[in-house]
Amino acid sequence: MHWLLSGPLKVEKITVKIAGLPKSLQDTRLVHLTDLHYDGLRLSEAMLAQAIDISNDVKPDLVLLTGDYVTDDPSPIHQLVRRLKYLEARTGVYAVLGNHDIYYQSSRTEITNAFSSIDINVLWNQIAYPLGKELALVGLADYWSREFKPAPVMNQLNDSIPRIVLSHNPDTAKVLQKWRVDLQLSGHTHGGQFVIPGKGPAIIYYKKFSRLLPRKIRCWLPFLRPECAKVVRYWEWSEGFHKVGKNQLYVNRGLGTFPPGRLFCPPELTIITLANGDGW
Repeated sequence: MHWLLSGPLKVEKITVKIAGLPKSLQDTRLVHLTDLHYDGLRLSEAMLAQAIDISNDVKPDLVLLTGDYVTDDPSPIHQLVRRLKYLEARTGVYAVLGNHDIYYQSSRTEITNAFSSIDINVLWNQIAYPLGKELALVGLADYWSREFKPAPVMNQLNDSIPRIVLSHNPDTAKVLQKWRVDLQLSGHTHGGQFVIPGKGPAIIYYKKFSRLLPRKIRCWLPFLRPECAKVVRYWEWSEGFHKVGKNQLYVNRGLGTFPPGRLFCPPELTIITLANGDGW
């Protein structure tokens, strides 16, 4: 995807306060990447290399990936891991899968095995402790899979334990209000790709736009296709930081870009610094 259609990569830096964060984890740095859609069309090799270099320069304690590494066909994952093997983090790289990563029956296994070959840990309704037992990392099955069942996973954790939750689709934040979630990291939306400055993603205004434009033009613009309105229910969470009840959600705009491109919605790499603060 030419940079004119995707825009230059933007690095977002945020500090997230977590109640009860131990002093030993104060100023822990995370890098969040999502929605690569590595298929020879939607992500350039140059941007991928740039994202890996930026991540490594940060010297993160943990790198977190939140899904959609390919677009339907899982075979490009074998070329992608040759790039991602250069990601560096003090305690490792952890990932969850997105809806495109489970498109075919064999996709989940193929992608998980490819990641395992370069020591990227794929969590599917699992809990890990890369930063120690005082901060849990929860990775959930994709929301659109039959295995999205957060209760058996979340109920394993005592409410006194801070946790970060990886969940590809930000709509899950609504369901996850039943449990403590100090920080949920998601992708899936690409930020809406077409954003109206000061107003949000154009898809929110789908009905108004669709009435004004001829049908042929509607079919060409992805954010005006009826199926795009169904990508998520809560488009107000399409990018950035949000409070959902007591919980905190951050949605990354992703690296990959669907044609015809992005508008006021650049691809993103997120650097997150953890701090002790109020909340749960």
